[in-house]
Amino acid sequence: MTELPTQTDRKLGLVIDLDTCVGCHACVIACKGWNTENYGAPLADADAYGAQPVGSFLNRVHSYEIQPPDNAPAQLIHFPKSCLHCEDAPCVTVCPTGASYKRVEDGIVLVNESDCIGCGLCAWACPYGAREMDPSEKVMKKCTLCVDRIYNENLPEEDREPACVRTCPAGARHFGDFADPDSNVSTLVAERGGIELMPEQGTKPVNRYLPPRPKDVEIDVLGPLLTPVAQEPRGFLGWLDKALERL
Repeated sequence: MTELPTQTDRKLGLVIDLDTCVGCHACVIACKGWNTENYGAPLADADAYGAQPVGSFLNRVHSYEIQPPDNAPAQLIHFPKSCLHCEDAPCVTVCPTGASYKRVEDGIVLVNESDCIGCGLCAWACPYGAREMDPSEKVMKKCTLCVDRIYNENLPEEDREPACVRTCPAGARHFGDFADPDSNVSTLVAERGGIELMPEQGTKPVNRYLPPRPKDVEIDVLGPLLTPVAQEPRGFLGWLDKALERL
């Protein structure tokens, strides 16, 4: 079995803003594209438009309709999910070959695909369903935080972040070092009350979610549009108003 490091130099991870995510799936597409063309073996994608499509994805978006208390309007919440790079990662400790491991330098959980035997124990141990067996390669796949992007000095500095973060049109995804209390992700978590996913599992996930902000019970959408800009129309609008009165 694989041992976890007692501590890591950094704690790289994601902050996902559930109030901002619009469920467009741009992060899913960017993740699929980057990891099909770059790191490791390509992600499987066979018979995509046929009767029995198969494929593997490292990032997914689930949508849920929730009913807030006090008869507030129902809300549609889009919930992106991928590996949370847990500090106490059970997927690592159950791996019989050492293929699954957590890096000391940055805390990223990875899979050495050449050592993976496809036993599926790590997927069974992960309480978040964040691992997926590639149907073509027969090895386990998972989010790598785009480790081949964030350290790639051949890329422009602004591109050295996970593909999902770089492509999010709503700015709902943030990447940084949680070990640094002054980092962008640490600041967001402190200001917005970022939460762990299923803390009762004791896995100490690194990624955090920012909860949706409360919505107004009644929103007057048409009010501002129906309010006159002046008591007496002037100029061209005044002439047009008088001309219409004669009809």
